[in-house]
Amino acid sequence: MNLNNIVIVLDHPDESRNIGAACRAMANNDISELRIVGNKTDYDIEHIHVLAIHAGPIFDKANFYNSITEATADCSICAGTTRRRGKKRGKLLLPEEFADMADDITGAPVVSIRPDGHSTIGGKVAVIFGNERTGLTDEQLDQCNLGVTIPSSDNFGSLNLSHAVQIMSYHLFRKNLTSSRETYRGYTPLTLERVDRTVQTITDNMQKIGFFKMPGREDMENFWRSILSRASLSEGEAQYLEKTFSKMAGLATKNSSHAELDSASIK
Repeated sequence: MNLNNIVIVLDHPDESRNIGAACRAMANNDISELRIVGNKTDYDIEHIHVLAIHAGPIFDKANFYNSITEATADCSICAGTTRRRGKKRGKLLLPEEFADMADDITGAPVVSIRPDGHSTIGGKVAVIFGNERTGLTDEQLDQCNLGVTIPSSDNFGSLNLSHAVQIMSYHLFRKNLTSSRETYRGYTPLTLERVDRTVQTITDNMQKIGFFKMPGREDMENFWRSILSRASLSEGEAQYLEKTFSKMAGLATKNSSHAELDSASIK
């Protein structure tokens, strides 16, 4: 995936603030090329910058066009977003399916020459968003190669323009992380083998403080194994649990020794 080859196209958006929020959504996902079908003079630049926060330069560098066809002339594929289905709208892709397609196109080892003389690797992929009130009409979708739909509630299915941009941009961004083999900065849940080590530490320390005066350790191990495996612990959480039970056992042993010394001194 080459996010530099992703183009977001807004077709005659109504609200300036929505444009600003869309710029912020793009910036959140490392997408920077915005094109607008319409006239720049129709929009309040101050309102755009208020909602864009630090993503204002995306709008400042945006180009304006007279039609979707004109705005996407240099793109390899043009995808119109719509929530309405119909015979004329054909098969609609889900965002993740579209992201797979965009990955293949934008990251292709093909060098193309732009009108300004610069070369780019891969083809450009445009994602088209319609007007807030009407969405993309059939005529506008006819200017696109394919359609993409974002599933939403049957009771209230209309998404805010910037929310739709955020969802599509996020799927492209996540696909980029996968295709570039970057590590998601979350955590990897422990394996069952690693969980067993934590269970062993817990029950060993419970044994030290005399918790198992009668048989029952195996049942306790099964209890902790069931709880911890379903909790999807991180390595840090497992270590914290182990330290907690080890410290409890240490304190219990220390207090027991002091009690024995006090008893001996009284005698």
